[in-house]
Amino acid sequence: MRHNETRYGFEYGDARIERHCSDEKKGWVAIGLTTSKHSYANGKAIEIYVTKTGKVRISDDYGEWKPPKEEKK
Repeated sequence: MRHNETRYGFEYGDARIERHCSDEKKGWVAIGLTTSKHSYANGKAIEIYVTKTGKVRISDDYGEWKPPKEEKK
């Protein structure tokens, strides 16, 4: 499997992971994940937003991915 470091991330096989932007003062980073099937060219790139406390938000061109609601017991 091909692995290559890039200026803002790395490539692993068909996947490319890159830091898009960050704010060190506020403590967050936005990371992009693209593949040949999920890329900016075809409007399906995935963006992952992570805060210093560990909060994660995942979104693409269709909107934010929400976790399934927990069932009440």
